[in-house]
Amino acid sequence: MTPRGRSVADGHVVRAESLTKRFGGVVAVDDLSFELQQGTITGFLGPNGAGKTTTLRMLLGLATPTSGRAFLFGRPYAELAEPSRRVGAVLEATDFHPGRSGRDHLRMLAEAVDLPHSRVEEVLRLVELQEAARRRVKTYSLGMRQRLGLAAALLGDPELLILDEPANGLDPGGVRWLRDFLRAFAADQRTVLISSHVLAEVAQTVDVVLIINHGKLVTESSLEQLTHRTAGSVRVRTPASASLADALSRAGIQFSAGENQTVLVYGTSSEQVGDIAFAANVPIHELVSEGSSLEEVFLGLTEERAA
Repeated sequence: MTPRGRSVADGHVVRAESLTKRFGGVVAVDDLSFELQQGTITGFLGPNGAGKTTTLRMLLGLATPTSGRAFLFGRPYAELAEPSRRVGAVLEATDFHPGRSGRDHLRMLAEAVDLPHSRVEEVLRLVELQEAARRRVKTYSLGMRQRLGLAAALLGDPELLILDEPANGLDPGGVRWLRDFLRAFAADQRTVLISSHVLAEVAQTVDVVLIINHGKLVTESSLEQLTHRTAGSVRVRTPASASLADALSRAGIQFSAGENQTVLVYGTSSEQVGDIAFAANVPIHELVSEGSSLEEVFLGLTEERAA
């Protein structure tokens, strides 16, 4: 990949405005809004069934929103000129004819968008699949099919990649390869949206995190901000949790409400929390410092939204 100096007028490669999708009485995506900046890798996270794939399908014009709008490079996907040269997407790793070879599958796709066969050989090398290119796809492992899907998405040399669970089926070496590949892709001022239900799979790859649950946005932050929560939290049990929450808000300290009159406080020490509670005349029954992993933060956020 070579730098091309492409830019987006307002910096927003992807913009979702109040996207909502209903299937009968089921709300799959609920008033979801977000923006993706050029040159970033965004992790689109949430439990299975959270609405991630439905959102991606609406971005790509494969599903019509019940309400709201989706824009890629300032336009709906259907209005993009030569969309395959601007957007590459992999929503599932099973959309292959099992009797074709990997190379023939890519050649068929290339011919459909008027790309030379030489580009097929380039993307096979990019995804390190050239040695298996003559084999029929039905002999491929799930990890190999993931690479073939990525190769298809790269055929048009796109500016934006949209990938749904791309690490599924990859061994640890494959996950490391995917991470390095996506970092190099974004370094060329291109943009990646990568969905996953496991934060640990993308934690070393993404710059920005979008977490949804039950179709609603739970949090949108940089990975650095989310990681800050893993530095440790303070669990406080008090019969005056509302008063403590008010005092923490005035001090500009992040917190969330727990069960049984507890408050979880992030990014500070137990001593500072104790001082804030004392100054606010809040009685404390328990004050415990505890660490948390990124995965625990992710699960905590989605469980709060579910509650």
